[in-house]
Amino acid sequence: MGPGLITGASDDDPSGIATYSQVGAQFGFGLAWTLALSYPLMVAIQEISARIGRVTGYGIAGNVHRHNPPWLSISIVCLLLIANLINLGADLGAMGAALKLLIDGPALLYVLLFGVLSAGLQIFTRYARYIAFLKYLCLALFSYVICAFVVKVAWTDVAWAIVWPPLSLDPAYLMAIVAVLGTTISPYLFFWQAAQEVEDGKLHAGARPLIRAPWQAGDEFARIRIDTYIGMAISNIIALFIVITTAATLHAHGMTDIQTSAQAAEALRAVAGPFTFALFAAGIIGTGMLALPVLVGSAAYALGETLSWHVGLVRRPMRAKAFYATIAVGMALGVALNFSPIDPIRALYWSAVLNGVVAVPVMVMMMRLTMRPVIMAQFTLPRSLQVMGWLATCAMAGTVVAMVGSWME
Repeated sequence: MGPGLITGASDDDPSGIATYSQVGAQFGFGLAWTLALSYPLMVAIQEISARIGRVTGYGIAGNVHRHNPPWLSISIVCLLLIANLINLGADLGAMGAALKLLIDGPALLYVLLFGVLSAGLQIFTRYARYIAFLKYLCLALFSYVICAFVVKVAWTDVAWAIVWPPLSLDPAYLMAIVAVLGTTISPYLFFWQAAQEVEDGKLHAGARPLIRAPWQAGDEFARIRIDTYIGMAISNIIALFIVITTAATLHAHGMTDIQTSAQAAEALRAVAGPFTFALFAAGIIGTGMLALPVLVGSAAYALGETLSWHVGLVRRPMRAKAFYATIAVGMALGVALNFSPIDPIRALYWSAVLNGVVAVPVMVMMMRLTMRPVIMAQFTLPRSLQVMGWLATCAMAGTVVAMVGSWME
């Protein structure tokens, strides 16, 4: 297990927890079907991302920069930076609020401490040790599995909602679908998994980009497939358990207006008891520590590859000064958002919607990259991945169009 596990686990970040909590509280089990639908689409697009990095030896931004006009790569990276910054600030704020619920104290101070700790670990910890640390953090996700089995759940209703969902064209319902898909299929996950495949290739002796070592392809593609299938399965199962927990407790008790993950945790204290509350709040902090480096790291990789910097967590700080400076500045800006007048509650939800919108042009570019022999040599996508990749792209585009159309009515 490697990049796929960490990428999938980081998808359930505090912003994602907030989105799933909102969906569960507002619609009950009514949107649980979106997580079953998104799984094969998510697997396909993440496997495509990993293939780009492993085959070419460059991340997504690096390949876009090398094979397209500069304005296109710069535009895509700018969209990614904006989405990631909002998401980063929202996640830090949620972590600070969650720790305040657990031990009291100043939430903004906790935000600052989390930002400094995460940036310090990325910059000063040896890559192999840091990746091992992130893998152990994945265990924090299972707090939400425990929560779902602690509370009383009508599992028959859950199964029925997935098989025969109560569909609606209501604008709030459509926006919730975009938010869920934007959380599960997020651009920063594409950039991170591709970049980590490149990093792993540098770390392991004898590993080279597959265009230069095609005999390694069979084993590497099998590893990527298993890693991605399991990582994304964990991601969507955990998301489903968050929806189930909040639907069975908050929605069942008429608490439908949940705006943040910390607010969901606090509401659970009243309706599900202190144990469920503590598990839910602690999970926010653990998943946040996993998601922060993925958010800021994917932005640093994308910007560095576009501007032809030395990039990579494998490198020492003095060998990739601009890359690590981007990590530090990005984390500082994420912290600063929590000291600004920007409403963190609105930022949490809109960060997921923005991710859904940004994902569409990024996915189109990825599909075009992976179908060109000049980039992928003999490793252009097999037909099955082409079909699933374009289905995922069309699903994201169609959902965004439906949401925008609902606003214009």
